[in-house]
Order: sequence, then C-alpha cells, then structure tokens
Amino acid sequence: MRRAAQSEAVATRGAASWRIRRRRPRSDTVAAYGFLAPNGIGFLVFTLIPIGASFVISLYHWPLVGEASFAGTQNYRALATSDPVFWQVLRNTFSYVFGYVPLNILLSLGIAVWLSSKIRGKNLFRVIFFLPVVTPMVANAMIWTLLYMPQSGVIDWFLVNVLHISGPNWLGSQTLAMPAMIVMSVWQGFGYNMLILSAGLQSIPVELYDAAAIDGASSWRRFLNVTLPLLTPFLFFAFVMTLITSFQVFTQPYVLTGGGPGVSTTTLVLYLYNNGFQFFKMGYASALAWILFVIIMTATAIQFVAQKRWVHYG
Repeated sequence: MRRAAQSEAVATRGAASWRIRRRRPRSDTVAAYGFLAPNGIGFLVFTLIPIGASFVISLYHWPLVGEASFAGTQNYRALATSDPVFWQVLRNTFSYVFGYVPLNILLSLGIAVWLSSKIRGKNLFRVIFFLPVVTPMVANAMIWTLLYMPQSGVIDWFLVNVLHISGPNWLGSQTLAMPAMIVMSVWQGFGYNMLILSAGLQSIPVELYDAAAIDGASSWRRFLNVTLPLLTPFLFFAFVMTLITSFQVFTQPYVLTGGGPGVSTTTLVLYLYNNGFQFFKMGYASALAWILFVIIMTATAIQFVAQKRWVHYG
C-alpha cells in the first residue's frame, strides 16, 4: 500500500510538472508577441499601409486639394513618354550615384587603412572624421554653400590668394554644380563607412599578416591577398547601404542648388517633392516614388547576386 501511494504521488507530481512545462512555452510565446507587437504595429501603420496607399494614389490624378480621379497607368506612361524633365532627372540621379558611391568607398577604405596603422591619436581622428555624419545634413549643406560662394567663399579665397587664379561659380554652373554637390556629400558621409571598415580591419587576425610577411609578401601584397579578401563582407555592406542612400539624395540639391541651374542637379527625390508639394500632383509624385523603389530594389538585387563572386565569408 505504501509503495502504491508513493508511486501515485510521483506520478501526480510528474503530471503536474509536465503541465507546467506545457503551459510555459505558451506563456513565453504570448510574452514574445507582446514585446513584438508595438514594433509590428508601428511597421504596419507607418510603413506597410503608406506603401500600399502610395501605390493606389499613383493610379489616380490626385491633387493635394480637390477631388481625385482614376487614371490607371497614365501617370507612368506620362513619365515615360511626355516628360523630358524626368529623363534628365534620371540621368542626374545616376550621375550622382556613379560619382558619389565609388569616391565614398575609396576614401572610407583609404582612411580606415591609414587609421589601422600605428599612428598617434587615431581615436581622435575617428571622431573628427565621423562628426559630419552626426551633424544635421542641412547644417552641413549651409556650411558648404558658404564655402562655395564666389569671391567671398573660402574656396575662392584660397584660389585667389594662394594659387592666384580666379575660381568659377561652383553652384551656378551646369557643369560644376553636380561635382560640387558630390564633393560635399562625400565629405559628409564617408565617416560612417570608415567606421564600418575600421571594425572589419580590426577583425582580421594578426597571425595572417605575420605569416604573409614570413613568406616574403610586401605590404601591398599583404593588402591585396589578406586584407581585401577578408574585408569583402564589410565592403559589401558599405557598398549596398551607400548605393541605397545615394539614390535617395534630397537635402544636398534642395539646399545647395535648389535643383539648378535649370534642372542640372534635380534628383528623383527632389523632383518627387516638387511634383507632390509644389505642383500638388500627388499621383504623379507617387508614381515617381514607385519608379525609384523599383530602381533601388533592382540595384540591390543585382548586388546580392554579384556578391557570390567577390565576397568571401570566413
């Protein structure tokens, strides 16, 4: 009898503990969904629903004030066939991307490699180079507007008083306005990639450099055969993020040139803004937004496919 009672008690405790273990995952799941809910709701309300709404609006003639009318794909056809400014703006955007992205990556890599060497005050240099990244973009653009001012700007003062040549009208020239904007953007943005690549350089084992040096590899060979291959995951991340943000450029042309002279520095996002909030053509602006979305997604997908050939993990 005693053994039977003990066996029954053990079985009861086992069943109770099994029920507790069974209930615990369910409560953990509820808690996890509870913690995820605020972010999920925010993503739904502020991202997914606006994305869907923008696509719907792109199918309408939708003035900012007034009655909307269904247009189907007319906004997209108008962009492709009857809007010459759109094609100029598209060329401007790609010109900016092809100028800004390589310069940003190369400068970031060069500064990161330099800071990885044995120099004094490298942490101070990192802070100095990163400061423009955390400074508001409008403030940076205003500073460069003053630098680029003809005659009274710092750049023209240097050219006249040191090199004894007169400087051009940097922001008033259709030829020089875009390069001037790219230079300002590189100065403002390279510090972020510099930190990413610096972290990548610190993750490379020192033993690999020692082994390469013992084999007689020069510093340049060590860089090509050790540093670059192991740094490719960080370069890939920096390249993709820089490519995405460069297609979205807005503040620089808006503050520096207003899109001019003419439309020589008007980018897709600035053109989108002008159509939506100056000309009150929200349907047309939404169509521009979706074209920009397709361009960015296509460029990103190409990079993810191509990275299998040049990015080395581990």
